[in-house]
Amino acid sequence: MPVDHAARCAPDARGASAAPSTTRDLADRAAGPGPDPRPGAHKVVVLALDGVYPFELGIPHRVLGSADGRYEVLSASVDGQPVRTSSDLAVTPGHGPEVLAEADTVVIPPYTISRASAAAADPQALAALSRVRPGTRLVSICTGAFLLAAAGLLDGRKATTHWALTDYFRELFPRVELDAGVLFVDHGDVLTSAGAASGVDVCLHLVRQDHGSEVANQVARLCVVPPYRDGGQAQYIERPLPHASETGTGPTRDWALQRLELPLSLDELAAHAAMSTRTFARRFQEETGLSPGRWLTQQRLRRARHLLESSDLQVERVAHEVGFATATSLRRHLAREAGVAPSAYRRTFRASRR
Repeated sequence: MPVDHAARCAPDARGASAAPSTTRDLADRAAGPGPDPRPGAHKVVVLALDGVYPFELGIPHRVLGSADGRYEVLSASVDGQPVRTSSDLAVTPGHGPEVLAEADTVVIPPYTISRASAAAADPQALAALSRVRPGTRLVSICTGAFLLAAAGLLDGRKATTHWALTDYFRELFPRVELDAGVLFVDHGDVLTSAGAASGVDVCLHLVRQDHGSEVANQVARLCVVPPYRDGGQAQYIERPLPHASETGTGPTRDWALQRLELPLSLDELAAHAAMSTRTFARRFQEETGLSPGRWLTQQRLRRARHLLESSDLQVERVAHEVGFATATSLRRHLAREAGVAPSAYRRTFRASRR
């Protein structure tokens, strides 16, 4: 006899929560495949393209499939045949492109691209995408955005993809407003997400939008991931320092990097370079693409990130060590640059370093 899930989770006659039963239920769901889709479940089709990345291919099945039968998740290829992945294996989706016409949501996981393949998308992939009914929700993960852009579905819209591909994407699709600092962009009918694990973020967002935070939080617990990640992908972007030249403002930049804890002024920087302030500011902009003040802030933030990752210094001490007048100033600049507070940044990256 089936037992109503709400009844399992409801308090018993003495007012206590039936925690043991709920725990066993969650354990059963975590240990094996999810329950069969409910009648009328939201149908999600994951379109696997040639060179698909296996990790991201499995994200919709794992995350949406953990929503207690609320989604029916299917996989498809453009021709119904096995698909070569980016790894040393192939996968055999259960369906061909015809199932796309039945989908409520279509997810395009990332796939290997080259300059040529991104500029001229696979005609079979575009033909498969054309089977999607008007009004169907489209979701891309990482390079999946390249297919949506090639189909013209992102023109005039904000979108995102992996931060390492942003210059490439902008060059190919100038009509798309690319935002490289976020984990995903939601237009309601079209969602694009950044690289790799941001597929988890966007799928949890779908659950949250469709069924509320309580269901999304339960799915997150089953998948052992945070229900919501602070900030965006800006906090993961590597910003290596450019090599300073022996002439121009290069030596002064090296000099300033040894004194970041000091309140360096434009006059002091120009005096070290033996230039007028106007000439120094112009030359600095030409050589780095930034104003001296903006460059100093970036270098202070870079050092602050390193200290947050590698030391136990209090935030106030980190701010002092890198030249910010107050901890509040460091918090404000880091929030603007990386989208997170110093404490959240430290929690993320101290754990990964250990």
